Amino acid sequence: MLLFRDEEHVSRWRRQWQMSPGAMLPLDVAWRLAQGWFDADRSAPEWRRPAVDKVEQLFTSLSLTGEYWQLR
Repeated sequence: MLLFRDEEHVSRWRRQWQMSPGAMLPLDVAWRLAQGWFDADRSAPEWRRPAVDKVEQLFTSLSLTGEYWQLR
């Protein structure tokens, strides 16, 4: 994840590094995504990666829709 000041900053960075567009989201949405993604103690021996269904529910709850956010 990279943080940028505005869309012009993103555009300059993409041109400099010849990167294709990804997804842009406001910092508050990124924070809620991180909270949902890392809600469990990943150092616990019983921790497992979230199932695709759970991740899709998280994306949907944050209105992260569209081709970029599709996992299947």
